[in-house]
Amino acid sequence: MDVVVLDEGDSRYPAMLPKHLGDSAPASVSICGNADILNRPDKLAIFCSAKCPGELILKTYDFVCSLRDKGVTTVGGFHSPMEQECLRLLLRGTQPVILCPARGIAAMRLRKEWRKPLDEGRLLIASPFGEKQNRMTARLAEKRNDFVATLADTIVVSYASPGGKTERFCQRLIASGKNLITL
Repeated sequence: MDVVVLDEGDSRYPAMLPKHLGDSAPASVSICGNADILNRPDKLAIFCSAKCPGELILKTYDFVCSLRDKGVTTVGGFHSPMEQECLRLLLRGTQPVILCPARGIAAMRLRKEWRKPLDEGRLLIASPFGEKQNRMTARLAEKRNDFVATLADTIVVSYASPGGKTERFCQRLIASGKNLITL
């Protein structure tokens, strides 16, 4: 996997990171894929708690298929089971997708289903973490979620378990004035 590091001075470095994260913005972002996707307008992030009620699974499936069919640029960590299904559906389309793992990507193995969209220039793997952070942790997942939310113009939350981490994350987003939509 060919990883490129974009430092804050690089013109391809996402301008929204220092603007919204201030001193918490990463000094660099590691990417693999089409860097132009980072600065596309109208990006939509998808989040969902690990457990999602059945009726929302169907609504999320239909919603993501409509995003795919409309060519909406989508960004996410795609970690929870529902988010993984969303990624699978999105990669069947032709629209750009930004995948943000909660770890560094330098030593990450490229999954077979990611190769074609990556080669076609419509998948970008992006991480605010360096190569030393090669294992996902709860702390890195929280920082990754902040990174994803900052990259996106609109955030869609399929489901947030009451009292869970996703609900607390949503409360922080709302308090910061981010555009948040729920199903």
